[in-house]
This record gives sequence, structure tokens and C-alpha cells, in this order.
Amino acid sequence: MPMYEENSIKQPKVLIPEVKIQARIAELAQEINHDYRGKEITAICVLKGSFIFFSDMIRKIDLPMTCEFLGVSSYGNKMVSSGEIKVTLDIHEPLEKKNVILFEDIVDTGLTLSYMLNMLKTRKPASIKTCALLLKPESLKTDIDVDYLGFKVGNEFVVGYGVDFAGKWRGLPYIGYLEHDH
Repeated sequence: MPMYEENSIKQPKVLIPEVKIQARIAELAQEINHDYRGKEITAICVLKGSFIFFSDMIRKIDLPMTCEFLGVSSYGNKMVSSGEIKVTLDIHEPLEKKNVILFEDIVDTGLTLSYMLNMLKTRKPASIKTCALLLKPESLKTDIDVDYLGFKVGNEFVVGYGVDFAGKWRGLPYIGYLEHDH
């Protein structure tokens, strides 16, 4: 039984099942716990798409931590990133001398992530690393490394597990992809 009914778009097909996502999150959290042992981190959730990934990650990370939220938009209601980045919610706490990890749902062109990293580096953190659930290597338009990566995906238009299309599909427990009607 589909959770949503769309006339133009069918229910997303499963690309990465929930069980695989949860297993990978446990592994990523272990890597972060190991790399930051004895340190405090500032975990930044990139809104809106990362909130589910972020909440699952921070519950598995066993370190002293503060949580911040950064809102950015580069899609609007389009299926392709506009490349024009708007900050919709900024961080209120100073990042100077903090160990920052930026949590992103999906790295597509890499331009948004690159923009955010440059913006955050001006605030003089002790270190800044990135953690992303998904990366589309074929779509990258900038040379960017993701320090902690869940999964590489192709050029499918992915939704679910926080990732939306025009505000829909965020609540799916898996990563799915939308098929276009040609």
C-alpha cells in the first residue's frame, strides 16, 4: 500500500533498503568515535534533507557533542540543483577551535557542500570534516572529498530517508528512486 499517491510519479523503487542504511550508519559512527576519541565535536545538520540521517547518526556517536543546524537550499522544486545556494538558517554558536562535522544527506554537484565548507572555515574551527549519506560521483562539478560516506549512487533521482522531491517522500524508511514517465 503506497504511503503517497501521485498522478505523475509512481511509488519510489527501493535502491538502498532500511537495513543496509542502518548497518552503514553504525559503521560510520564507529569510524567517527575512533577518529575523535577523547574530543568533543560540533555536529552540524544540513537542513532539511539530513535530519533523519543526522538523528540516527548522533544517537550512535558516543562522544561529547553539541548539535547545530544549518539550512541551505539549492534545488527549490526542481530535480536539478540550480547551483544558486541560499542560506535559510545559520548557526548561532561560534565554531572557533571546535571539531566540526557537517552532516549532509546527498552530495550531488558538490557545489553546495563546497560553499558550506568555505563559509564554515572562515569561522576558524580546529577541524572540519564531512559526513554524507549519499554521493553521486558522476554529477560532481567540483573536486570535493567526503570524509565519512554512506553510499555512492548513480544518477537516479533519489528520495526517502529525509531526501525529498518537492517536499514529498522524506518519510520513507529507505532510499528509493523515482522513475520518469517518458
